Amino acid sequence: MRRRTVIPLIGSALIAVLTLAGCAPSKPAAAADSSTAAQGSGPTAGSGPAAGSSSPVAGGSADTLTIATTSDVVNYNPLVGNSRTDYWITNLMYPHLLSIDAAGNKEPSLATKWGYTDPKTGFYDIRSDFTWSDGTPLTADDVAYTLNAVKKDKPAGTLYGQLTNFVKATAVSPTRVEVALSEPDSTVIAEIGFWGNIVPEHIFSKAGSVATFANDKDWVGAGPYTLTSVAKGQSYTMKRVDSYPLVDGGTPRPAAIVYRVYPDVNTEILALRNGDVDMIANALPPTQVKTLQGTEGIKVEEVPGLGYAHMTYNMKQKDLAKLPVRQALAATVDYDAIRNVVLQGQAVSTGSSPIMPVLKDWYDPSLKEYAYDPDQARKLLTDAGYTSDSNGQFPLKFRLIYSLQDAVTSQWVNLVKDGAAKAGITIDLQGLERNTYLAKTNEGDFDIYAGNFAIMDDPATNMALTYLPGGAINYSYVDDPKLNELISKSRTTTDRAEQKTLLRQAAKLVHDNVYDNIMYTQNLYVAFSDKWSGFIVKPSELLSIVDPVSLAAATTTG
Repeated sequence: MRRRTVIPLIGSALIAVLTLAGCAPSKPAAAADSSTAAQGSGPTAGSGPAAGSSSPVAGGSADTLTIATTSDVVNYNPLVGNSRTDYWITNLMYPHLLSIDAAGNKEPSLATKWGYTDPKTGFYDIRSDFTWSDGTPLTADDVAYTLNAVKKDKPAGTLYGQLTNFVKATAVSPTRVEVALSEPDSTVIAEIGFWGNIVPEHIFSKAGSVATFANDKDWVGAGPYTLTSVAKGQSYTMKRVDSYPLVDGGTPRPAAIVYRVYPDVNTEILALRNGDVDMIANALPPTQVKTLQGTEGIKVEEVPGLGYAHMTYNMKQKDLAKLPVRQALAATVDYDAIRNVVLQGQAVSTGSSPIMPVLKDWYDPSLKEYAYDPDQARKLLTDAGYTSDSNGQFPLKFRLIYSLQDAVTSQWVNLVKDGAAKAGITIDLQGLERNTYLAKTNEGDFDIYAGNFAIMDDPATNMALTYLPGGAINYSYVDDPKLNELISKSRTTTDRAEQKTLLRQAAKLVHDNVYDNIMYTQNLYVAFSDKWSGFIVKPSELLSIVDPVSLAAATTTG
């Protein structure tokens, strides 16, 4: 992920987890959670939804599952990764303590229990049946090492952004880790568990800093697959491990997973139609959904969305630091047209709120979407002292960056440009190859950033990362003392009613000051060959049906 995600892999959603025809095997049940959670609703181990009946293919097949992606791996180190392909591939090797269901609730993965023994001490109890691919058992020492190394070395990934109040992790037994906090934090245990990949201490500790370790060869993982060969710009081949406890029967079904790199989603779709790949990892452009739904040999599955599309205005730029300018820009966007024309009606408004409507405990329905009104935008600028020329143009010109590999954003940025032009504002579009786009975002090299956050799963944590000074995804560079106080209090309180009030107040500040222009939240669609079944659908593009358990459970239908 990036320096400032998520990928947090931001939290919680609307639809129950969907499964495809030919149901996937269930995860092994874990012992019931007897923990006391700080928020008063501690997770129950094994509480995630069952995936369905066992696969029709027993003992694993000899098939290779080939998946299309649109970018190369940038970082093989999962503690530093920042692209979707990084995440998809490293997730197949390095386990997470927790997973997530479609409503944003955390569920067991490597960890069977988690919670707090007191306001400043958290814990994880982990499974005893995970083994690294070189035969070394995975223990609580690996978990403690990972968390402590990230805190010490500060790698540029999402996990480090979760560790603000983290002090130290200690393995008190082979299967239990205790986490000391600097102050009460009701979000940190669940968020660390969801966002943090666990790495092998016996491998990573030899490399020195986890922030600089390339991890680009001789991979040792504990997921269902291990990377065995790389042809940059072409493919990444992963072979299954002998034992993976989270899939029924303990052995991944496909013998190999191959990610193939294509220049864009249209080429991916052609490859799927031709049978060159079995699945497209990234979400389909809305315009292609109905077509592929009617295509023989291809299945399309809906994926619950937990994220949002947005634009941020870089407040280090002197004009964008002015509220009337941000308000004017927000008034030049035709939100309905973007959702109905570009998204084909597959997206809904958030009320310009950074908290998604599906997060019903936190969402404030009183917040209303910014109105599309170019005339009002002109008035805002005139009242702020800006003068237009004889052609109605204001002396305002902004550079908007976006990823060329993001087919949907690549369309709606043109509507944004056209809307701004109606108000006399010039926007220069700069479409970039995805990894270049991520680098410029990381460096703050933009006036306006257009993009998506895939998972916004916990409002308190998400807002801390997005709007606190130094936040891992604070792309607007906002530093509002009142907002800082509200977010900080929301993270420490264990009273959910108080937390709800604080977060709604914080969301209103973001909304009223246009610190972020949230444009829509979208349910996504993914496509795959009907020769495969047994996938488990998880929310967001990052998980969808390429979640490790899902791929390990997949079977050929023949």
